[in-house]
Amino acid sequence: MPSLPRAARATFVLCAGLLASACATKGAQAPAADSQRAMTGSIVAIDTRPWTYDGNAVVEVDSDRNGRVTVQLPARWNLCRAAPVDVQALSVGMRVQVVGDADEAGGIVVCADESHRLVPIDR
Repeated sequence: MPSLPRAARATFVLCAGLLASACATKGAQAPAADSQRAMTGSIVAIDTRPWTYDGNAVVEVDSDRNGRVTVQLPARWNLCRAAPVDVQALSVGMRVQVVGDADEAGGIVVCADESHRLVPIDR
């Protein structure tokens, strides 16, 4: 295999260095999973279809500070310490308060603690 010309080697080394530094740069990070989060915002979508196959219902909330956040509501409330969320009382556009644990994707899971909730708030 022939050796690379000096200019090609220098370009290769420069590109490898740029790639390595880009990989080492910290970007915005989601909160650590299982850390408690609280927020307020407006509901933009409610999907309870996952409950039909024992999955988590998903409520999307436009947070006052963090943009759109996915809030998960477990199908098996009997396994949660949190009080069940009255999903029938929720509607798109409603202002809500959410308290729960952060998940890996930056969303919130309402379940693990008695303080967790998804409740309507007055303006």
